[in-house]
Amino acid sequence: MHTESIEPWLKDHTFGQDVRRSGERRTLIVIAITAVTMAVEIAAGIAFGSMALLADGLHMGSHAAALGIAAFAYYYTRRHASDPRFNFGTGKVNSLAAFASAVMLGLFALIMAWESVHRFLFPVAIGFNQAIAVAVIGLSVNGACLAILGGHDSAPEHGHGHGHEHEHGHDHDHGVKHEHGVEHENEEGSGHPGPRARGVQGHSDHNLLAAYMHVLADLLTSVLAIVALTVGKYWGMVWLDPAMGIAGAVLIVVWSWGLIRSAARVLLDVQGPSEVRETIRRAIESEGDNRISDLHVWSVGPGIYAAEIAVVSGNPLESDRYFALLPRCLGLVHVTVETRRCPDCAIPAIKCD
Repeated sequence: MHTESIEPWLKDHTFGQDVRRSGERRTLIVIAITAVTMAVEIAAGIAFGSMALLADGLHMGSHAAALGIAAFAYYYTRRHASDPRFNFGTGKVNSLAAFASAVMLGLFALIMAWESVHRFLFPVAIGFNQAIAVAVIGLSVNGACLAILGGHDSAPEHGHGHGHEHEHGHDHDHGVKHEHGVEHENEEGSGHPGPRARGVQGHSDHNLLAAYMHVLADLLTSVLAIVALTVGKYWGMVWLDPAMGIAGAVLIVVWSWGLIRSAARVLLDVQGPSEVRETIRRAIESEGDNRISDLHVWSVGPGIYAAEIAVVSGNPLESDRYFALLPRCLGLVHVTVETRRCPDCAIPAIKCD
């Protein structure tokens, strides 16, 4: 019977998700700015009869709701980070919220396209001067919000690293070793640039990226509204107003689809980045006769990964050595190493004469 305390090996699996990130604070600031601007643009779009301006206001409303989802996701992730019901922590709440936000963004784009087609068939009078003025205000607000959300997220003020491992096996030829650890770096993960530098496919904080994409979509509709209204005012091309609405809707659907795919990869446990997997393989196989027979790497949060590694070796290493071989910069926070002894694989000993 085991009577020793195992407290040093216990793990809460928070993986750094229990700290407030600057992305959460920035999102709350943008929500406050957006709520006011949304009301002004929708009212002005109805009053002046501009589809482009109304579409801008509607998308202000859409990203206001999306930002609300993002803020709630940050809160829920932090609030339930230590909940043992989540096997790998609450990091995937981030991608779940982003998936919902991306679907919402796509739906609003379809509504925008529908209304634009309706304006093609049934044109209305537009108050160009007033509409252009409000669109410029909307553009300024969107630009400010984009700058707020796009800033690089720094590490939490208090950080810590911790890790432990244990080994168990069924016989002398089979062992399973586990290691848990987390290093707090930046919110985007180990070395990942902020949303301004990365596309939809590459950014690891899907929640922040979803909020960013909603604001970017509204900035786009603001620009299109100004162009359409200016051309319509001076050259009489009123049809350009709904045309810009359709063009913006198509581009926004493309953006939202990219974010849906990116978030879904995390939610469905698709294999992690190839560079992470190849780095793990090179690190483990760099020593002795170790060969990886099976490798699984998947995301458990923004920029952090779990891994299961099956190693075949004629002379399996101690558990500490396997974990020491793995670079700390990969964002690995939960690692399981399974070893199988292969007598025929052993490197023959050098005999001295």
